[in-house]
Amino acid sequence: MTADRHRGESTSCSKIALNIALFMTVVPLALAGTKEYGPGVTDTEIKLGQTMPYSGPISALSTVGKAQSAYFDMINAEGGVNGRKIKLISLDDGYNPAKTVEQTRKLIEDEGVLALFSPLGTVTNEAIHKYVNDRKVPHLFIANNLLRFSDPEHYPWTIPSIRPSFYHEAKAYAQYILRNRPNAKIAILHGNEDTGKEYLTGLRDGLGARAQSMLIAEATLDVFDPSIDSQIIALHSSGADTLVTIAGPKHCAMAMRKLYDLQWKPLHIVPFFCSALKAVLESVGYDKAEGLVSSAVAKDPGDPQWRDDPATKEYLAWAKKWFPHADQLDWDNVLSYSAAQLMVHVLRQCGDDLSRDNLLRQATNVKDLQLPMMLPGIKVDLSPADYLPVKSMQMIRFDGKRWARVGELVGR
Repeated sequence: MTADRHRGESTSCSKIALNIALFMTVVPLALAGTKEYGPGVTDTEIKLGQTMPYSGPISALSTVGKAQSAYFDMINAEGGVNGRKIKLISLDDGYNPAKTVEQTRKLIEDEGVLALFSPLGTVTNEAIHKYVNDRKVPHLFIANNLLRFSDPEHYPWTIPSIRPSFYHEAKAYAQYILRNRPNAKIAILHGNEDTGKEYLTGLRDGLGARAQSMLIAEATLDVFDPSIDSQIIALHSSGADTLVTIAGPKHCAMAMRKLYDLQWKPLHIVPFFCSALKAVLESVGYDKAEGLVSSAVAKDPGDPQWRDDPATKEYLAWAKKWFPHADQLDWDNVLSYSAAQLMVHVLRQCGDDLSRDNLLRQATNVKDLQLPMMLPGIKVDLSPADYLPVKSMQMIRFDGKRWARVGELVGR
């Protein structure tokens, strides 16, 4: 009896041990397959939102949203991200901050998007900055480069776009002037909002102790100004031989035309968003833009040096099939394509944990990522302590036909 009891107890203990072993095996497998979903996510869909100026004074820049939608269309046709299709809800805000707030609330509270991706503009993103961070909604790769949008301590849910900040871009222009025209007399035309002010600060800091003597004239403009002729005439009369125009594409084009009319031929520097060949320079006339200086982070698909580049061929094939009516050479489209690639990269890193917390965690853990259409050596690096995705850029000069690279990469 005692032996039988012991055998029975031994058998029972073996069964218990086997059950425990099976449990310990099954539980990790079950946990490994656990799915964490934030708002806007299902087994088949990831819902993202953005606002774009499809109407209003900078409507030309709405190509950003159109290009990103077209890229996601291609990704969805290929099966999506980890089996889920990306649904990008892109709403018009007319570059009106009040409308941006209204549309953003609609995206978050009514549409229930997982995150905001690449909403465009300075004053528009400023209008929703605190709201989205208070709500802990990822506000990722926004189409703006204001330095204040890179503040992980106070605004951890906002990450700026894949270009250097306006401040660092302006510092690079200052360094270019010091190298190429050390005795320059500089006039600057800038917007009277935060973008223009940040460029001006970067330019002054880049010139350092020489800023006071080199900056001899300054004029401002408003995004709604129908003409800037009076500002250009005043800056011309200052005797400046270098002009830095910090404005949107429409006003940059006006400045180029007026310089030509006045037969004023200063060294003319414009920000990256005024460098689009078709949208800006072609509309002005290439002859009126010759000698223009700007900066770039992406390959120019119209430059013969990239004719046989596999990434450029892939970009052009995508544009032909998925975005056929767009200007393939517009750098806004190239950068928007690249930003969408970065978003897909981050979503893939998330796996089945598509919570807002994990999306932010993955977005702030990107190391040495060379996006295909970015210039060699310009990589995306993000960490919880550093929210500037790209730190370097390439100076470029328009030779009357195309943009030519000048010197080595520059940056902070």
